[in-house]
Amino acid sequence: MSDEPLVSLENAEVHFEAESGLFDFSDTDVVRAVDGVSLDIGEQDVVALVGESGCGKTTLGKTAIGLQRPTGGSVNYRGQDIWDAKDGSGDVDIPYNEIRRSLQIIHQDPGSSLNPNRKVLGTLEAPLKRWQPDMSSGDRRREIVKMLEAVGMTPAADYAGRYPHQLSGGEQQRIALIRALLMDPDLILADEAISALDVSLRVDMMDLMLELQGQFNTSFVFVSHDLANARYLASHAGGRIGVMYLGELIEVGPPEQIINDPQHPYTKVLRWATPDLRTVGEAEEPPVRNIDIPDPKNPPSGCRFHTRCPEARDACMGQSPESYDLGSGHRVRCFRSDDDHDYWSSPPVTDDEPTPRTPDPST
Repeated sequence: MSDEPLVSLENAEVHFEAESGLFDFSDTDVVRAVDGVSLDIGEQDVVALVGESGCGKTTLGKTAIGLQRPTGGSVNYRGQDIWDAKDGSGDVDIPYNEIRRSLQIIHQDPGSSLNPNRKVLGTLEAPLKRWQPDMSSGDRRREIVKMLEAVGMTPAADYAGRYPHQLSGGEQQRIALIRALLMDPDLILADEAISALDVSLRVDMMDLMLELQGQFNTSFVFVSHDLANARYLASHAGGRIGVMYLGELIEVGPPEQIINDPQHPYTKVLRWATPDLRTVGEAEEPPVRNIDIPDPKNPPSGCRFHTRCPEARDACMGQSPESYDLGSGHRVRCFRSDDDHDYWSSPPVTDDEPTPRTPDPST
């Protein structure tokens, strides 16, 4: 991590309005997709975000690269507020076009993000034409051939003349990666970028991302539902794993600490749910009281995981944990990390107790 972050989120919030009923359009509910997340991303950094579906990890990633406007807090690129630059408000030191070029995305489904009527050559020429208009046609082709060869797509001239439907899923993903790298970005959001690939190809794709990261000095925010994949990429890059739950970043730190010494009970659930990471003698039953995820439109008060947490106590129901610094870049939002907190003197939560909810401000 460099001293000055490349991208910095400070108490970032993304709240969406959702219709409350099938036929009742008069009232709306608020989905707290991202709720008060602070995170710094450095040069040549890797942050792997994990969590259950709907936890907010993709929304957080899109917020970090300026594709999703936050409803609260701020997102800065090299100290410049991204949305001030886009709106032309306040002091703008970095033009928005430069920020947009520097923050790129690889979508989960590369096939849908590639123009089916355009050959690979045309797809990869587009960013070069836009951002390097003085580059000659011959130089563009040579650059594209070099990139195709770098990702193992040879003979490059043959692949350059193919349409997306003539490529395998892994080949489509490599084209999407090349297209992002041709923008010479500082940060790439890889949104479930390997989930559609066969297991045998996932490691190859992650190895390729790591190799190209070294060549292009690029940072990655890697979104995955698979803790084993997150561990592999973050470990080999010297990066971090961030655990999301109901819009909150509840634990973040070095991958081996997250895997081998998880401090949040929810992180322990994710490890249990990943067969490759289970330890010998680990319990056969999941370390969770309730499998069902609470409604994100009406999350529990206090610690949002307390309705499912086997370690929950009364203090967890009424107070929201702060982020505790455990050292070595490891942070966690759990009262169990504070030896002096009144959590330890409060009685355990029982399953027959009512579950308090976050008050609705409209009532």
